[in-house]
Amino acid sequence: MQQWDVIIVGAGAAGLMCAITAAGRGRRVLVVDHANKAGKKILMSGGGRCNFTNYYIEPEKYLSHNPHYCKSALSRYTQWDFIALVDKHGIPYHEKTLGQLFCDNKSSDILNMLLTECDLHGATIRLKTTIHSVTSKDDGFILQSVQGQMHCQSLVIASGGLSIPTLGASGWGYQVAEQFGLRVYPTRAGLVPFTLQPEDKQRFAELSGVSLDSQVSCQDQSFREHMLFTHRGLSGPSMLQISSYWQPSDTLSINTCPERDLAEIIQQGQQQKANSQLKTLLGEYYPKRVLPAFFDTTLLEKPLKQLTPKDIKHISTTLQEWQIKPGGTEGYRTAEVTLGGVNCDDLSSKTMAAKTMENLYFIGEVVDVTGWLGGYNFQWAWSSGWCAGQYV
Repeated sequence: MQQWDVIIVGAGAAGLMCAITAAGRGRRVLVVDHANKAGKKILMSGGGRCNFTNYYIEPEKYLSHNPHYCKSALSRYTQWDFIALVDKHGIPYHEKTLGQLFCDNKSSDILNMLLTECDLHGATIRLKTTIHSVTSKDDGFILQSVQGQMHCQSLVIASGGLSIPTLGASGWGYQVAEQFGLRVYPTRAGLVPFTLQPEDKQRFAELSGVSLDSQVSCQDQSFREHMLFTHRGLSGPSMLQISSYWQPSDTLSINTCPERDLAEIIQQGQQQKANSQLKTLLGEYYPKRVLPAFFDTTLLEKPLKQLTPKDIKHISTTLQEWQIKPGGTEGYRTAEVTLGGVNCDDLSSKTMAAKTMENLYFIGEVVDVTGWLGGYNFQWAWSSGWCAGQYV
């Protein structure tokens, strides 16, 4: 039987970071993954440029049933620590918006950096290795795999969530947690586009591909970024962000012109260019295709001087307090993250170890900690992986 100090299941962001840290302490580390390639999610993230962290990491930007849990890890291995590693490897990067850091070149720069560090510290990575069963023993764990039996003192579950099943995502980590008596919160897709009800889908079909700067609100949360109309619904950063807070049957409130007060703009227009049509005035603020989806031609072709206070109120409310109830989301197929997962109350926030099962650790997305869009989930992977790596 193969003997290891530490076996990490999952060669993604959290698993690789844990491997680097543990191997750096002189532990004999094996990382196994059923995929044919390490770090598949890293490679496809950020449109192939990997949004690897954020300048503004704060615990408040994470969703969890235990909002305090992530604080310890995020404060002990920070975005600055990871940025220092990126700098050490000479990887060029830039800030895009809102503190989001992306590689100048390709996501593979980050993956290659992690693999180089694993190599440097002597961690072994074994791909195409499916684990059939996990059994606990007095001196650790026995894993049955396609490549035979493996024994380890410490076992780390870094197998991710259910997002993007085409990359091999599965609920395996949750099953292991439940096998050893840990509680698991129900999961759902997060950072995911919305689908629309049939009548809304038809109404806004013409707008597919149109992007608007928007403020979207739901469940006492509000995000201002771009919203994108798709052939199936609503996407773009503002929609992905709010999707993590949205519950089925919730209505979204959307301001499609957050910079200006449209009622004021129309009233000024009535004084300065009274004969102009409404569509001409609003055309300065909206792409051509947008307005006919919200208003009929009669109203759009009215000269500004003919608009009543009631008309103005209707126009500004429709565009700045647009209420829409999504039909649902695109689900795990396109979701960037999985909400829910292993109950943080059953894990140590210092070590990531299970409280009721010695030498069993859970890190990354499998845990009930989900960040905002913009590098927050990668930072949780780095931080939680590093913390576990100190103790395994």
